Amino acid sequence: MRTMLMWIAFDGTDFHGFQAQPGLRTVQSELEAALMRVLRHPVLVVSSGRTDAGVHAASMGISFATERSLAPDKLLHALVSRLPADLGILGLQEVQPDFHARRDAICKLYQYRIYASRTRPVAEFVQRYVYHCWRELDVDAMNHAAERFHGTHDFAAFAGAGCSRESTVRTVQHCNVERHFNEVRMNVIGDGFLYQQVRIMTGTLLEVGLGRWSPDDVTRIIEDRDRKRAGSTAPPQGLCLRWVRYPGERLRPPAESS
Repeated sequence: MRTMLMWIAFDGTDFHGFQAQPGLRTVQSELEAALMRVLRHPVLVVSSGRTDAGVHAASMGISFATERSLAPDKLLHALVSRLPADLGILGLQEVQPDFHARRDAICKLYQYRIYASRTRPVAEFVQRYVYHCWRELDVDAMNHAAERFHGTHDFAAFAGAGCSRESTVRTVQHCNVERHFNEVRMNVIGDGFLYQQVRIMTGTLLEVGLGRWSPDDVTRIIEDRDRKRAGSTAPPQGLCLRWVRYPGERLRPPAESS
């Protein structure tokens, strides 16, 4: 058996999330169907994370095992034409036999885009990828509040309902808020995230940007570990997984590491 790492991108608007669900169109179901047609055996794909319905990915790592000896470039060529227009493959390579797309990930960057303007985002054709906030936001205050997320904390207050993780402790390596023309963007890098964590972090920073809360309130919310104290869950369409990083030695083909 060979283990392959596939890099994919997708527009999450018309998907019911990544994970396969009976009777629903998901990224996993589309990928596995295409792989089975090409490889001619059932394939189970493992992702670097499970995105919710409506969430996008610019570069997500996917691993799967196959007994076929098809070269990566030929497999890639065969798969491209079998995928829908809103799901694409960025690259494909053979990796270490025990490689796992989720467990081997070092860190991930998520970005949340807020269109802060009195005009609708359709004027710039970005309505599928942003959350529209009609009011002006205090970006400096949001950025100061974002710094409070840095470090290792118990993020229980930012875990969505239904979060099944045994531990809610996570490490945020970087979090900032920046303005890009009409958009306000939150970037967060971490070793892993709880269910809906980034969207709840965004909803909390929005309260700061609107002047309802202060950066010190964010610190108190983290310390209280009470979901009711944090902001609302921001809508999914503004969220995108930008990239995932893995240790270099885990990405080497078996022949190079022997």
